[in-house]
Amino acid sequence: MIKKNRETHASEKMYNRARQTIPGGVNSPVRYYAPFPFFTAKANGSKIVDIDGNSYIDYCMSYGPLILGHGNSRVIEAVKKQISNGSIFGTPTEIEIEFAEIITKSVPCIDMVRVTNSGTEATMHAIRLARGFTERNQIVKFEGCYHGAHDYVLVKAGSGASTFGDPDSLGIPPDTIKNTILLPFNNIDAFEKTIEKNGDKIAAVILEPVIGNAGVILPKNGFLQAIRKTTAEKEILLIFDEVITGFRLGLGGAQEYYNVKPDIVTLGKIIGGGFPIGAFGGTKEIMSLNSPIGDVYQAGTFSGNPISITAGLTVLRQLTDGRKKMYDVLRKTGEKMINGLREQAEDAKIHAQVNGLSSMFQIFLTDNPVNNYKDAKFSDCNKFQRYHKILLDRGIFVPPSQFETCFLSTEHTNEDIEKTIEAIGSALKEITRD
Repeated sequence: MIKKNRETHASEKMYNRARQTIPGGVNSPVRYYAPFPFFTAKANGSKIVDIDGNSYIDYCMSYGPLILGHGNSRVIEAVKKQISNGSIFGTPTEIEIEFAEIITKSVPCIDMVRVTNSGTEATMHAIRLARGFTERNQIVKFEGCYHGAHDYVLVKAGSGASTFGDPDSLGIPPDTIKNTILLPFNNIDAFEKTIEKNGDKIAAVILEPVIGNAGVILPKNGFLQAIRKTTAEKEILLIFDEVITGFRLGLGGAQEYYNVKPDIVTLGKIIGGGFPIGAFGGTKEIMSLNSPIGDVYQAGTFSGNPISITAGLTVLRQLTDGRKKMYDVLRKTGEKMINGLREQAEDAKIHAQVNGLSSMFQIFLTDNPVNNYKDAKFSDCNKFQRYHKILLDRGIFVPPSQFETCFLSTEHTNEDIEKTIEAIGSALKEITRD
């Protein structure tokens, strides 16, 4: 049994206070883990520090946005300067145009882009736009793909929906999801049969090209290409949800990495530079259907607010300017982590799968390969909770759910990676003995 080396009294006290006025003591369910989460005081680079003074190497990275690490100095300075000029105006600003220009130059499928306040909003509006464009009602989504917390897509979703009770949330009327067709990821036969049967009623197919909300689940060779071919033939719009993979697998995201161009893409996380944001974009023909020039309504008081835009633009400029070096560093760091974890799992003689790509990785505590949501659900979540606790005690913070993704940033050093691999190896041996 590992000896506890963390002081947690302040976080425990804060949690007990929080749950009196905040449901479950947290403002997003993914932040909770038993018996209580630590409360953060500050963070910088690859490290996060709690209110008890414990420091952790952070692989949550706020669930993906912080590709340049915590507290990027250029972002902080840019935001300070913008705040001195105003935080929100309710009018257009020049930086919104600059932001749109850098996104349209980077992401293959985007001619025009509209900014929202969150990834949830982006997918909601993308689906509405697809329905308006095609004048059809049905959509196809895949098990384990999480597209935000709106009613049409909260059906066997990943992320917190996988960890807390049934994936279908209470409060969603059956009629709301009657037009949502659910299919297994990486099963092209099931997909093609569904399209053959319902193709003339389907407005859009939406998926995470790399599932990042049920752990990391990669598409099989040819899966994305087959979906693109079939949807194009049936005049069904293909929506890639790249809220996680956008600007993480490269400037052009997963569509650039896999050379598959969707009709619409949703973005979030990284493009906000640590501030709330979302976006959806596509061809000029499709995007021109948005109000005020088209008949599909979309709006938001805080959409395109100058703080989020300034932070996001500052990050995107850094990624663009340092494109080759930064993404090479992330790829090499990711490979070192993934290979190291596989070696540690083998050495610990534990049933585990390590899935990952570039700066995304996760270890699944199961003896079967994880190619879809059903495979992921066979993981031993109880052991994962124990694994998570041991890592916290050893100064490593990974997301507290088996069904989340660990993220690397450009600020993670070789020393961080080596310490983490060693800590994970000992944690795997510890849970094997339990």
